[in-house]
Amino acid sequence: MKRPLWLQKEYLRSVIFDDDTPAGRRFDIVLTIAIAVSLIILFVESIPVLPLWLKISLGALEALLTVVFTIEYLARLYCAESRRSYALSGWGIIDLLAVLPPYLTYFLPGARYMLILRSIRFIRIFRIFRLFSFLNEGEMLLKAISRSLHKIAVYFLFVLVLVICLGTLMFIIESGEPDSAFKDIGTSIYWAITTLSTVGYGDITPVTTVGRFLSSFIMLLGYTLIAVPGGIVTASFIDTTNEPVRNGRCPRCDAKVRKGDKFCSQCGEKL
Repeated sequence: MKRPLWLQKEYLRSVIFDDDTPAGRRFDIVLTIAIAVSLIILFVESIPVLPLWLKISLGALEALLTVVFTIEYLARLYCAESRRSYALSGWGIIDLLAVLPPYLTYFLPGARYMLILRSIRFIRIFRIFRLFSFLNEGEMLLKAISRSLHKIAVYFLFVLVLVICLGTLMFIIESGEPDSAFKDIGTSIYWAITTLSTVGYGDITPVTTVGRFLSSFIMLLGYTLIAVPGGIVTASFIDTTNEPVRNGRCPRCDAKVRKGDKFCSQCGEKL
């Protein structure tokens, strides 16, 4: 007996995973609206005082959306070309995390607020409205960041050592004062982090002249250090965008290009 159309894997795959068909496009739009409604419910439910009827209504609507998202995830597993590949892919993990929180509340009451992870699924809006150039730019940025990770890690280690030394030095300077808030090295390191990062909560302040002078120096030093990671990533991003065409593909969107082309036919990138 032939299965109904909505149970056939090929048809479901074209609706759920493809956006080239009218049905697939409508599915993505409805899914995006459902995600937005779910997030609005989450924000409203976090308000301490709500009428009982509104709490019950929002709870019922959220339960309905949870069922919808659960069915959607199971349908994706059912019609995926490779269930294992989809389940372990980035999108598959995000889809699973968007479904799990309501079920985890039976064990961890605060887990339902992990529903905010559903907001990540809004990235699909780029596919709905054909904003692929933005995705390509984002992919290039991620590639630049991944290439800069080693340099950023070394920089982070340097900053970590620096705040430990500065915090300890401030503890030595301030700990002997009766009105000082620098009671231990851990508190002093916390102060050094907030000062070097230019956050400056103001909950801990030096009281000695030498301590204030050191504090001023750390504040000025913080402005110079903040710019370093941005410079590292920017340099790597420039190198990524200036990569020559390799293996006959565009360095931005990875589309095939012909020999002699000056611009990519897909994204318009200069080759």
